[in-house]
Amino acid sequence: MQIIARGQLALAVAAALVLAATGAAAGATLDHISRDKTLRIAYRDDAPPFSYKGKTAEPAGFMLDLCRAVAKNLAQQLGLPPLKIDYVKVTAADRFDAITQSKADLLCEPTTQTLSRRAQVDFSIPTFVDGAGLLIRDNGPKSLTALGGHKIGVLAGTTTEDELRASLKDAGITADVIPADTHDAGLAMLDDGKISAYFADRGILMFLAQQSNDPGKLLLADNYLTVEPYALALPHGDEDFRLAVDRALSTIYRSGQIAAIFTHTFGSDTKPSKTLQTLYLVSALPD
Repeated sequence: MQIIARGQLALAVAAALVLAATGAAAGATLDHISRDKTLRIAYRDDAPPFSYKGKTAEPAGFMLDLCRAVAKNLAQQLGLPPLKIDYVKVTAADRFDAITQSKADLLCEPTTQTLSRRAQVDFSIPTFVDGAGLLIRDNGPKSLTALGGHKIGVLAGTTTEDELRASLKDAGITADVIPADTHDAGLAMLDDGKISAYFADRGILMFLAQQSNDPGKLLLADNYLTVEPYALALPHGDEDFRLAVDRALSTIYRSGQIAAIFTHTFGSDTKPSKTLQTLYLVSALPD
């Protein structure tokens, strides 16, 4: 009986420790935000148009604009003056470490939410849907199947190039794949009519189209050839903070502020796809 009692005591102590740890995690981020009146945002300087080094001291990009809007809403939720933002520079390799090691509160860059990543960090409601697509000339082929016998540009030495070649092979399409050293070089080939289409993530293509010599002559094909659901990564297990971030994002979506953020990044001539519009519609959760 004594052994059983000791075992039960050990289990009770362990359970108490787990509950204490859980309680400490819940709300911990909001506590330090309220105390320091600061939100720590992790960003990349090499992922335009979502997160990159801007012309000013502040990082630029769609996700940065969105996270700054979230920061304003969080301050309102907490009854605080506008929050100070500390920018934490990360890379594609160490970006999740910034969250798991408590160096940043939000990861604001093109982060695809996956089940395996959810084992180490939590995610907000969706913030964007991206995926490979085609930037084409307005008088040229308007789908992948129509590009047989044409030249298609793609950034050299990337997984995107591998995806393009695999997609063409799977569809039985014979086309010339023309590698480009940079996205700007690919855009120049498209502007000059040296290729019929340029293959990249749609977010990048929307951004590139605004840099064209004649944006009105370029079109973004409607079809998504791959799908990448983006969300903001945040500390694992902090339900209070995740709810506050989701409430902020839902408010931004419902109010239409997301349209202004989109236009600031992609320009007034670029319209969000129907898929992206639907994402914001269904993600605008009611209070």
